[in-house]
Amino acid sequence: MDLVGACRAFISVSEYGSFTVGASAARMSQSVASRRVAALEERFGERLFERTSRRAVLTPFGRDMLPTARQLVLAAEVLEHEAAVARRKPWRLAVPAVCASADLARLVADARGQGVMLDLRAAAPARRAELIRSQQVRAALLAVAPDRATWSVPLGLATAADPGVRRVYLDTLRRGRASGDDAVRRVWLQPEDDVPHVRDPLTRLRDAVGLQPAQLAVAADLTTAAAEVLCSQDLLLCSAAQARELGLHWRPLGDLALVRGYALGATEAGDPDLIQHRLGEALADCLGAAPWAPAANGEST
Repeated sequence: MDLVGACRAFISVSEYGSFTVGASAARMSQSVASRRVAALEERFGERLFERTSRRAVLTPFGRDMLPTARQLVLAAEVLEHEAAVARRKPWRLAVPAVCASADLARLVADARGQGVMLDLRAAAPARRAELIRSQQVRAALLAVAPDRATWSVPLGLATAADPGVRRVYLDTLRRGRASGDDAVRRVWLQPEDDVPHVRDPLTRLRDAVGLQPAQLAVAADLTTAAAEVLCSQDLLLCSAAQARELGLHWRPLGDLALVRGYALGATEAGDPDLIQHRLGEALADCLGAAPWAPAANGEST
């Protein structure tokens, strides 16, 4: 039994003194209003109206029940209003600053289609973690090690000129090997990859193959790193999607597999399962976590 709907019919009929007019005012048919009132009377075990051919007059029991019925309907309307407001309330999510504007726009659009209003905050890894701790966002895409990741983004090295190989090995960057002169080529990291599970293995590899410490550098932002690569023979550690966006030639690292790992972290007020269930695919696209196969040219070194 729809108790709220039955009370609405009861109230409307009582106000107009007629099942026909009351039902019309409540936007239901007379037969529906009659069935709902009859169901209430059966549930309560008392008649609510004395019915005549033209009028529906409240019984004493009906007059006693009317104020409480009004309270119930009002409470239901308040609840429905609050639910509508809650659905429209922005769901604040911290995302990697490296996500492209077009991808973020598609994520927001996909979320709206799923009934979620996203309010995005783009930030570097440490800042996203801080936004969660300070509860300035309801959830964040946190940078995590690959074994903890829900979404994984393979990393490689990108250059302005086609490297002519399938994979890039770090030992080819030793002084003099790549260009036949004393040029020192650097590998640039952007802030998104200045995290232990990416930076530390790459640092150990740098030392193991005999590169200079300065050949692994962290840029202030992606724009700065990309500019260094575009005007030199330097390399950018990045995802395949970023390389395509920047017009660079991307190849996997031959020495080790580096991955950006992401997991959704949430405050107590957040609901990561809901977001992950509804928007998992859209988040993967936004992060560039979809599979990517580079076009191979030449032989690996």
